[in-house]
Amino acid sequence: MKYKDYYKTLGVERQASDDAIKKAYRKLARKYHPDVSKEKNAEERFKEVQEAYEVLKDAEKRKAYDEMGFYQPGQEFRPPPDWQEQFRSRGGFGPGAGGANFQDEDVDLFDILSGLGPGGFGGARRGSANFRVPGQDYEITVHLSIEEAARGAEIEVPLSAAEMTPEGRLRRANRTVKVRIPKGATDGQRLRVPGKGGAGHGGAATGDLYVNIQLHPHEIFKVAGHDLYIELPVAPWEAALGAEVQVPTLDGRITMKVPPSSRAGQKLRARGKGLPRPGGGEGDLYAVLQVVTPSVLSDREKELYRELQGVSNFNPRGHFDEH
Repeated sequence: MKYKDYYKTLGVERQASDDAIKKAYRKLARKYHPDVSKEKNAEERFKEVQEAYEVLKDAEKRKAYDEMGFYQPGQEFRPPPDWQEQFRSRGGFGPGAGGANFQDEDVDLFDILSGLGPGGFGGARRGSANFRVPGQDYEITVHLSIEEAARGAEIEVPLSAAEMTPEGRLRRANRTVKVRIPKGATDGQRLRVPGKGGAGHGGAATGDLYVNIQLHPHEIFKVAGHDLYIELPVAPWEAALGAEVQVPTLDGRITMKVPPSSRAGQKLRARGKGLPRPGGGEGDLYAVLQVVTPSVLSDREKELYRELQGVSNFNPRGHFDEH
């Protein structure tokens, strides 16, 4: 029996955590995926990565694998004398294992480990139609408008996915997946859609689809989590004297009060006028005041500004005197 270094295949240390193993697997699966990879022998490497992950992600199989010792990849080896009995006690060489023995020259390491426990593969040979390979997870980016994020959306996503034939070969399959984006999705959010990834082989589970949400830039709104921000232009006299102004929201216009003596950059809040939150409720809308002066002045307006200049003691640069 030839030794396979599953840790080396995934590029992780033998003490690696389950999360580190999963992360390494996803990275390599994307790298060698036959649909996208230009690497030499990508299909074979993809199968090797799948096999290594199937052993190391299962606590029972990983423990049994670790107990057989460490050898060079491809090296002929025999597990320690007591390992076979320990393996049998865990459920190895079950009814599907075909009476395999460690001394058989054609026994494959993965075949042996696959026989472990109820979650095993029944000792299926790698080259057989019953070789079980979990479906590949896929990851896509979906672009939504703020309005779609607010009310939720159902979109159709085209996928070009690798699927395994009954003979164990990978082929390209084009399909369309319907994805429901829940109300309240935010920019940068990652959604998991169970069972919408690649098809499993030999009865193994279907992979999942991971959807990354990106929101299109909006003409007037900016998004921060579930809150919305809008720049609200006001005239100098509205900022100085106060005013009631109309402000757009996702649900239509509302009236907001600009308090007297307001300044540029000041925020006014409209509670519950932001994006919906998945658990209920809504974020807020913040109107950021921008004091805007007229670009064209009539003679009368110029006269009034000069009159104000003559009577006002306001010095907008007074703080410079402190330096």
